[in-house]
Amino acid sequence: MAKDNNAPTELPHIHSKTDSLDLLAKAKQQGAERGLDDYFIVDVDAHIGEGSCWPDVLKYIENPATREAAFSFGDGTGQNAFLNDTPGLQWQSAHGRIPHGAGLKEPVADKSVPRPVALSRKAMDMMNLDYQVFFPNGLLFLGMHPVPEMEAELSMAYNRWIVEEVLPHEPRMKAMLYLPFNTPAAAEATVERFRGAKGVVGFLITSTRHQPVHSNSYMRLYRMLEEANMPLGFHAHHNWHSDYTRQLNRFISMHALSFTFSNMIHLTNWIINGLPERFPKLKVMWIESGLAWVTFLMQRLDNEYLMRVSEAPLLKKLPSDYMREMFYSLQPLETSNMKLLEATFDAIHADTQLLYASDWPHWDFDVPARLFDLPFLTEQNRRNILGLSAAKLFNLDIPQRYRQPGSIAAE
Repeated sequence: MAKDNNAPTELPHIHSKTDSLDLLAKAKQQGAERGLDDYFIVDVDAHIGEGSCWPDVLKYIENPATREAAFSFGDGTGQNAFLNDTPGLQWQSAHGRIPHGAGLKEPVADKSVPRPVALSRKAMDMMNLDYQVFFPNGLLFLGMHPVPEMEAELSMAYNRWIVEEVLPHEPRMKAMLYLPFNTPAAAEATVERFRGAKGVVGFLITSTRHQPVHSNSYMRLYRMLEEANMPLGFHAHHNWHSDYTRQLNRFISMHALSFTFSNMIHLTNWIINGLPERFPKLKVMWIESGLAWVTFLMQRLDNEYLMRVSEAPLLKKLPSDYMREMFYSLQPLETSNMKLLEATFDAIHADTQLLYASDWPHWDFDVPARLFDLPFLTEQNRRNILGLSAAKLFNLDIPQRYRQPGSIAAE
């Protein structure tokens, strides 16, 4: 019987142990086709698999009583100790048909460096990255931890582990460290302790939390970050802890809405309460919310402000003007309507304010080649978004080979 060459080919099954090299083989091919070796590329939002290293993180807990209690979990291993999860993830799969990022259990041949470093190197090599700015998975939930002091203790342990055990092994890996925002004094202590640490390029607040960013208790923290010239990021996540979001019965609904709601709330409070005027040199970025919500919020806030100017007395210009001075990460890139996307790029001044992000290894990651599918971008636009704007924001060294004649330098 003759072979049917038109018969559908079954794709390989993807699971938690699938090798990153196999998953990113197409990304490597696309990079070669588009000449990405000639582009300076910074991934401003990736996630490392700290789950398998959690017992190592726990060793850095500075309170001896808490540290000892941690190792009563997991049959003495400490696995998953003290972490809070979120309702909703226990009764459905968040990763859909691509569960690789849920466990990162793939084999790693290089045992000379911590496992997250070996995994990060694979991703950077396959996606042509010059730098990867990363953040953990488990700590994304930590803003909703019912015990504020536990957030502070776990985040300090994680930050120490990153700075002391991970970053020294790979200069291409950079970190935005976790700020325990539920305890302002602990957040200030984090900045004081780690600003200037090698490989630390900024600090990050998980947006899944209920603290108002305009509270007076945070003004000293913002001044410290501004004086240190360290960017402040807000990283979105899902949250079933409010009366609105707990109505959502599917993860697709949660992913579509909660990842935007959390950052929309904080950004609105940030602007309407005049924080851009109080801290004009503080660089603020909004991470993993996509872009579709930004233009909606620009129009909505401008419209409301023009009718009720007296309620935002610190503002000297339209809310949208402040939003154009902020930074946004690319991922997830919404491309179902190119006209809307092009208008969004124009509205946010994407040529200087938009930063490439992969969100690797999560199920909806975006590879650098996706930018080349956007017909409205110029060559300079691509280079800025892929890496040059991030180099300025994070004060990253650009390798000499990108500064040769024919290349486009950051200046």
